[in-house]
Amino acid sequence: MSVFRTSLRNFFAHKGRMALSAVAVLLSVAFVSGTLVFTDTMNTTFDKLFAVSAADVTVSPKDADESQAPVTGRPETLPASLVDEVGKVEGVDSAEGAVSSMSVTVVDSDNKNMGSTTGAPTIAANWTRNDLKSMEVASGHAPRGPTEVMVDADTADKHDLKLGDELRTIAVTGDFTAKISGIAAFKVTNPGAAVVFYDTATAQRELLGKEGLFTQVMVVADAGVSDEALKKNLAASLEQPYKLQTAKEAADAGREEVGSFLDVMKYAMLGFAGIAFLVGIFLIVNTFSMLVAQRTREIGLMRAIGSSRKQVNRSVLLEALLLGLVGSVAGVAAGVGLAVGLMKMMSAVGMNLSTDDLTVKWTTPVVGMVLGIVVTVLAAYIPARRAGKVSPMAALRDSGLPADAKTGWIRGGIGLVLTGAGAAALLVATRADKASEGSVFLGLGVVLSLIGFIVVGPLLAGGVVRVISALVLRMFGPVGRMAERNALRNPRRTGATGAALMIGLALVACLSVVGSSMVASATEELDKSVGADFIVQSAGNDGRPIVPQAQEALEKAPGIEHVTEYKGVDAKITAPDGTKEDLQLVAADPTYARDLRRETVAGELAAAYGKDAMSVGSDYADRHGVKVGDTIKVDFKNGSPAELKVAAITSDDTNVDKGAMYLNITTAERYVPAEKMPENMIMFAKAVDGQEKEAYAALKKSLAEYPQYKVQNQTDFKQDLKDQIGQLLNIVYGLLALAIIVAVLGVVNTLALSVVERTREIGLMRAIGLSRRQLRRMIRLESVVIALFGALLGLGLGMGWGTSAQQLLALEGLGVLEIPWPTIITVFVGSAFVGLFAALVPAFRAGRMNVLNAIATE
Repeated sequence: MSVFRTSLRNFFAHKGRMALSAVAVLLSVAFVSGTLVFTDTMNTTFDKLFAVSAADVTVSPKDADESQAPVTGRPETLPASLVDEVGKVEGVDSAEGAVSSMSVTVVDSDNKNMGSTTGAPTIAANWTRNDLKSMEVASGHAPRGPTEVMVDADTADKHDLKLGDELRTIAVTGDFTAKISGIAAFKVTNPGAAVVFYDTATAQRELLGKEGLFTQVMVVADAGVSDEALKKNLAASLEQPYKLQTAKEAADAGREEVGSFLDVMKYAMLGFAGIAFLVGIFLIVNTFSMLVAQRTREIGLMRAIGSSRKQVNRSVLLEALLLGLVGSVAGVAAGVGLAVGLMKMMSAVGMNLSTDDLTVKWTTPVVGMVLGIVVTVLAAYIPARRAGKVSPMAALRDSGLPADAKTGWIRGGIGLVLTGAGAAALLVATRADKASEGSVFLGLGVVLSLIGFIVVGPLLAGGVVRVISALVLRMFGPVGRMAERNALRNPRRTGATGAALMIGLALVACLSVVGSSMVASATEELDKSVGADFIVQSAGNDGRPIVPQAQEALEKAPGIEHVTEYKGVDAKITAPDGTKEDLQLVAADPTYARDLRRETVAGELAAAYGKDAMSVGSDYADRHGVKVGDTIKVDFKNGSPAELKVAAITSDDTNVDKGAMYLNITTAERYVPAEKMPENMIMFAKAVDGQEKEAYAALKKSLAEYPQYKVQNQTDFKQDLKDQIGQLLNIVYGLLALAIIVAVLGVVNTLALSVVERTREIGLMRAIGLSRRQLRRMIRLESVVIALFGALLGLGLGMGWGTSAQQLLALEGLGVLEIPWPTIITVFVGSAFVGLFAALVPAFRAGRMNVLNAIATE
């Protein structure tokens, strides 16, 4: 009990010094807890929606996949006669036909897309009794004819829609307009999909192409009949095989689809939380190391009056336990607040998440608490062992452990060995023949080099800090030299503080190099391969097919030499060696051979667009021994089998269309029925020589009525690619900011404790003439040099990782290495400002010290 009381007294006696460490624990735990609460809440939202909207049993076409928009733009259908057939099955109370399609775009009278901006689909359907389970008509009435449409309340609020407004629906079957007759509100949270309803006949005619068809039959069971029993009855009674799902199975299928996306997001965010925890370890180690050093005399006295090493060790660990407990409890609470903030942010960008669904499972606080406490106690273990080694004679010395000022050469040697091993692994990764093999060595190299730099950091601190000081601090005269010596006074402390910043910046540098190299490689590949002047595709880059009416508008644009169609056709391919694979062939116009310059290793690409001909990629040809002139059996999905002659083998040493197999659209159309033929996923256009500007404007004008598509010239396409990668990197940088914030707290804490440790020294310097302004400058410069030390190590290490990753990815076509020097230099200079910011409070507190009291400090 005396050990506990001592620990408690020490903890509260140094609560100010513990505060920043507690904040680091709080931030890390909050990120973990917030991630878990946020993803659990999203799961709850979708679960409620799926559970309430599913019928007792849903009958769908055998090959239907409701989670995807079909490439034909037309969903799989059922005959309307099936509704009566289902209604006669034993155990059925009622059956109702439903029509739904996600291959539509809805625009208002100003031609503005009413769809979600978060990636959620636009769903067009007929209004059914089943919809009343999840929605209710809030105003107006359900659609009663071809000129009426009902829209969900969330979409109406978002786009300021009201009764009587006109909406145009764009589908593969054509465009049609209707006025809003009603607004329907969800009884549960709608995560963000835009939903429009029509009467049944209109939905069938305009979405499916003709009346008398449905996409599902929604079945309600008689009282006392279970969903499983009803499903068995249907399976036994229906003549044709259909896809049958109970309400639970439908909800589980929806949950599985959404869950896979949420899992990726959850584990990615938890990964960044782990990085923040790793950085926080350095902060905690530094805090307890300095506290132990400052309490050397106190610990020595405790040992002199009978405290054992174990008791001293246990006392420090108990302080860490208290720190972890306080930080974790606050972190769990902050995590719930973070989750609510994320929900509000998602709602602001279009994904509606209600706090009514806020889900805090019992496992969330347990995981947060355990993680925070365990990490804190483990981080304090080494300082605790060091405290236990303090001898009773230390009570006769000044505070501070002599060993604190020295860097162990054994540690330095181990660090150099680990760094060398990491560099060797990175080198092996760059020499790998296959990316899958090299990735193992890349990961090993990253881990070993990171650990090596962390271990060898104190040894590097002496040399690196002197170089930085010579360039940055010497201009500040004696104050700069004192700042340099303060940074060099304890290399272990400087190394640990710099390492905390190093980790986050190393990841920033690595990802910047990879991202810039991806853009440079793709740009070079486009310049080399793409001959088309213009590319037309979905504005959201979501693979939305180009509807025929938009294609017709493109083909009529003036100044265009040719427009190339590009369709992906699924098929089972049987190679001459008998191997079968499910692949997607590219069915295109012969002009595509000019729009995309592909190198051939055998044959002529133009011949692949001949009758019953095709090309294969070099990798496929090598795997299966395919030669020009061989015949390949192609079983087209939803079509008939064909035997196609290999007329060309294209090189797969490319990023664009790697592995693609080409054939003429007319060849595919001979074997695939028109209603099953996929729509164009992308189209290419070539301008008449000298009319590029006019043709560009004409194409944009021709697609003005179809805002779901965009026309890009090669410059636009490159910029779009750059923007996409930049947006992804910005998200990653935002998540890494958590680790950098924790690292900054580490610099603040180190300086604050260092000021306390040097109280008498500061008082003596003030007594012999050092002004407050000079004192504050000295502390700020010390902080700057520590921050630049960490930044230099981190950026250097990160560029090494990024270069190795690019060399490995060169096997997949990422052939250009580009170092983003503006980003690297900006981050390095920004680190100096981070150091200045971190020193504000410690420098201010040092400047306010009473000189006489400081000199009298023990």
